[in-house]
Amino acid sequence: MDIITILRSDYAKFPIDQSYQIYAEDVYFQDPLTNFRGLKRYQKTIEFIRTWFKDPRLELYDIDRVEQLITTRWSLSWNTPLPWYPRIEITGRSEMLLNDLELIISHIDYWDCAPIDVLKQHFN
Repeated sequence: MDIITILRSDYAKFPIDQSYQIYAEDVYFQDPLTNFRGLKRYQKTIEFIRTWFKDPRLELYDIDRVEQLITTRWSLSWNTPLPWYPRIEITGRSEMLLNDLELIISHIDYWDCAPIDVLKQHFN
């Protein structure tokens, strides 16, 4: 199965049963809130989302590959476990860089909004 097919499947079932074998052990991850290196930390981040966010959904709008760069457009939504369970949504894009073994060595997320705007959604 090619990596685009695997990523489409992972987005559809996120955050359950992700295909971690497509990532390099020292994968670099970055989004507007954090950055780190390492597959184990990446797995813990996904596990945190699965455990603490209610009804997380990741919708893939577009995926494209040009040589070793994969780009996606998506929206991520969830209910935050506050007493009123606000529904939060972030739209954005990802850039994933592959190495010669077709493993993702860099995954950078760009949000269409500022982190403060995400916080404000909790009180709208």
